Amino acid sequence: MAEIIVVTSGKGGVGKTTSSAAIGTGLALRGHKTVLVDFDVGLRNLDLIMGCERRVVFDLVNVINQEATLNQALIKDKRTEGLFILPASQTRDKDALTVEGVERVLNELSEMFDYIVCDSPAGIEKGAQLALYFADTAIVVTNPEVSSVRDSDRILGVLQSKSRKAEQGGSIREHLLLTRYNPARVQAGEMLSVEDVQDILAIPLLGVIPESEAVLKASNQGQPVVLDQQSDAGQAYLDAIARFLGEEREHRFLEVQRKGLLSRVFGRKG
Repeated sequence: MAEIIVVTSGKGGVGKTTSSAAIGTGLALRGHKTVLVDFDVGLRNLDLIMGCERRVVFDLVNVINQEATLNQALIKDKRTEGLFILPASQTRDKDALTVEGVERVLNELSEMFDYIVCDSPAGIEKGAQLALYFADTAIVVTNPEVSSVRDSDRILGVLQSKSRKAEQGGSIREHLLLTRYNPARVQAGEMLSVEDVQDILAIPLLGVIPESEAVLKASNQGQPVVLDQQSDAGQAYLDAIARFLGEEREHRFLEVQRKGLLSRVFGRKG
């Protein structure tokens, strides 16, 4: 049976879909058959980040409504072996998702994959609650800002009370992914530090993703930033995936980087 991972956040715009794409791709790169499922019905973005938007014919809602089979709706990633995408619908609303329908689709996917990575909508409305309800593991994505961290704390409350595991007396494994981290702004008192965020949320730190132009560049090119292994963000996601799989990796990109002579002369950026 597959492990169901929900990538979630309390607030929009924190890099959650970017992180879902990077994590799913990273797991596939490590040899695990992985499917990315977009739960953001009406605001479909995962297929854009993955560069497969023109190949979408059927979607999650079509499968739930039995208007198409999973095999018809799944899109095979062209770059990474063992990686598939199940897109969301752009023309339906969140009410198109049902507990029974989502459970049936996830059960079928569990027979086919090692990991199911669910890209949840931000917040706690119906689509988000259904994305996290069946999860075994949650990766909570937050920025080092007070409002983002506060909203993530609210999401942790939902995970601990409204998931199926909570109903059964168990708990979802929780990980913190801190995105858009800028050590210079932390030093200037404009952002929370890693320690500040950990003190508030009190869940294990999976990774710290630096603020990086490589993320925007990768999104505009329709490819997960984890494939840009020369970039600081790509390396940070690879580190986070290694930690998720049980490896020891030191956290990088937490200190202000001093530019070398070549970087200062030529203005190189990570």
